[in-house]
Amino acid sequence: MLSPPCSVFSSSSSSSAFSAFSSRAISSSPQPHPAWSSSGGQEAMGGPPPGFRPSGWVHLLHQVPHTNFQLRPVASTFAPQEQDYQQALLLVAALAGLGLAVNLLVLGLYLLRSCCRCRRPKTGPPEVSGSPDGGGCVTWSCVAALLLGCAGIGLGFYGNSETSDGVSQLSFSLLHANHTLSSIDRLVSETVERLGSAVRSELTTLEEVMAPRTELVAAARGARRQAEAVAQQLGELAFWRDVPLSPIRVAEGVSFVEEYRWLAYILLLLLDLLVCLFTLLGLAKQSKWLVIVMTVMSLLVLVLSWGSMGLEAAAAVGLSDFCSSPDPYVLNLTRAETGLNPEILHYYFLCNQVVSNPFQEKLTLSQRSLASIYSQLQGLEREAVPQFPAAQKPLLALEETLNVTEGNFHQLVALLHCRGLHKDYGAALRGLCEDSMEGLLFLLLFSLLSALALATALCSLPAAWAHFPASDDYEDPEDDDPFNPQESKRFVQWQSSI
Repeated sequence: MLSPPCSVFSSSSSSSAFSAFSSRAISSSPQPHPAWSSSGGQEAMGGPPPGFRPSGWVHLLHQVPHTNFQLRPVASTFAPQEQDYQQALLLVAALAGLGLAVNLLVLGLYLLRSCCRCRRPKTGPPEVSGSPDGGGCVTWSCVAALLLGCAGIGLGFYGNSETSDGVSQLSFSLLHANHTLSSIDRLVSETVERLGSAVRSELTTLEEVMAPRTELVAAARGARRQAEAVAQQLGELAFWRDVPLSPIRVAEGVSFVEEYRWLAYILLLLLDLLVCLFTLLGLAKQSKWLVIVMTVMSLLVLVLSWGSMGLEAAAAVGLSDFCSSPDPYVLNLTRAETGLNPEILHYYFLCNQVVSNPFQEKLTLSQRSLASIYSQLQGLEREAVPQFPAAQKPLLALEETLNVTEGNFHQLVALLHCRGLHKDYGAALRGLCEDSMEGLLFLLLFSLLSALALATALCSLPAAWAHFPASDDYEDPEDDDPFNPQESKRFVQWQSSI
């Protein structure tokens, strides 16, 4: 006699235990889920994903008025495919362009006024007109503004790092979800292939060996039909097999864009830092040519700061609209890109007691069929092996196949449960709506401080330049230079006088 394998199929009591365990693992409330809509999705969900709560900044930025180019109100629901919503975000970015225009206008008027004051005739004594007292105040105000800009650069580096961390968490969650989906496909393919091989080889051999006993052949054919039914039911569990959307490709695309965004901000931060440092150096050295070059560079960085401010403001408002209610948009987008059954999408995105498990029926039928197959093989083992010793080998192979199928079945039950993918979804939302949102706010603060510091420096640099010595660095040789023509002339006069 064959010793029964160490599995949940080895006895009737074990089969009952397996049935009870599987029922608890794959069953859920059979109540129908409510219809999903963008307005009632949050109520149907019964709460956001675990660990995710929209922050106060999300709620605050979500309240920013949205208007299109005709200044008509637009709903703040995240809808990047709609033209009115795109226009609303463009208007938010255009506010930074308006700020740049006002900044340049005020700066131009101030510099024009300063030039007009410098061209006025000096009526006082030269000593009073060239008094350095005003120059020191202007220089120190410029230095203070540049130091404020350096502090803003530090905030920019932190914000850039936080934004990158949030996007990295999003990419990691997508990769983990892709691993789960790939594992489901792999287990289903492996199990179906193994069952198909058992039907084609072991069960066929068993039928040929037991051909003289028609009742045993009928039992073997019944096991064949149930094995084919199990293979068909398990094959339908690989819901992501023919889906054109690949999470790993989405993660690669997001990482590619984030890499260039991070690099662009690093270059902007370094350029801003170099401009501030070399401007401070020019003021300390009282070098006119260095101050002139840094004035031109400051104007360029000022324009870049206002431009980045517009992009960051639009991105922050759009991200806050998404994070205030992310489920409707993600659900509708996934459904449009994948074409999956809405019940499956609701199950994984909501993952609560309201939505039933769409795989419950197939898993239950598969579990019952596997238990029935093992019972039939147990009966064949008792009846056929004493009469047909050649049936022992295919029966052992079939029991091994059932043991492997049982293990794969338990793994499928765990992988198909909504907890894993829903946890990845919550982690992706936390990365975007917490870390990336915080990083965007710090980058926005950096751009604002940089623009204010550079605007103040551009107003102060011409006035500080006016109080520099009359000669430049290259036109003012050192007094102790032996090759100085004036020193040589004094030396000749001194020799002639001796």
